[in-house]
Amino acid sequence: MSERPAEPAEPAGPAGPRARAVLWDMDGTLVDTEPAWIAAEHALVTEHGGTWTHEHAMALVGADLLDAGAYLREHGGVDLTPHQIVEELLDRVVGVVTADIPWRPGARELLGAVRAAGVPCALVTMSWERFAAPVVAALPPGTFDAVVTGDAVRRGKPHPDPYLRGAELLGLDAADCVAVEDSPTGAASAVAAGCRTLVVPHHVPVASAPGLVHADSLETVSLDALLGLAPGAQESVSRS
Repeated sequence: MSERPAEPAEPAGPAGPRARAVLWDMDGTLVDTEPAWIAAEHALVTEHGGTWTHEHAMALVGADLLDAGAYLREHGGVDLTPHQIVEELLDRVVGVVTADIPWRPGARELLGAVRAAGVPCALVTMSWERFAAPVVAALPPGTFDAVVTGDAVRRGKPHPDPYLRGAELLGLDAADCVAVEDSPTGAASAVAAGCRTLVVPHHVPVASAPGLVHADSLETVSLDALLGLAPGAQESVSRS
């Protein structure tokens, strides 16, 4: 993805300076890919004679894929290396999801509003590049100024590395950015990086914590509310 210089910060509002960029999670935030991942996990574990539970599946939401592969090996009895497990899962989910991309409500609309306002965006996902690329390609050209995928960072979420890298590619500090997440793992990564973080929980609950702002749906979040999140805020946002 091409990089572009960061836009100047907007004037400070009552809550402080507005965010200069938005860093977007993908799975569960922009697209509802978790059912495809969970189905692939169940199928792979069953083929290897193991047992996979809903609790196991929920434990992997938002996780680094190699960590998920190691978990499947340990708890699902899949006798492959973590890297082989990830490749097997990707083979199963890429075609299913990209044939009919399951966008989350309000995701494309809010993303479009951010871009129309000239605010830089980066995708920060633990999916690997071959899974993220078709989703990015389904959006208008230039939607993302940078893309960080799970196979491009040494440490994935919940470590701060992915969000630090996303901000770096935009030429910004993470503290100047808002991250949009759906899972505890992803939210922990964003907060650890220093991002102002909006959480829209989907498959798993995300507990209230310093640095997190909650919303029920991206449909209820305005552009001004998103960009105006105060550093360290702990509240909820909605359209006025």
